Amino acid sequence: MPQYNVAEAKNRLSELLERALLGEEVIIAKDNKPLARITPLTPASRKPGKVKGIVMTPDFDAPLEDFEAILR
Repeated sequence: MPQYNVAEAKNRLSELLERALLGEEVIIAKDNKPLARITPLTPASRKPGKVKGIVMTPDFDAPLEDFEAILR
């Protein structure tokens, strides 16, 4: 597991990001003590049509009766 000091990581950030995206564990250290790990974010899973058929009613944003007293 390669470890890079802060100054080296700063100079090679683009390369280190690419390595992390390819699955390599990238550790950034300060004074030989690991500080951070660069890992890729996993994209949110979305499925088109998942909420197909759901319709908002015309009064969707109308005030709720329970809250009328609070608003006054």
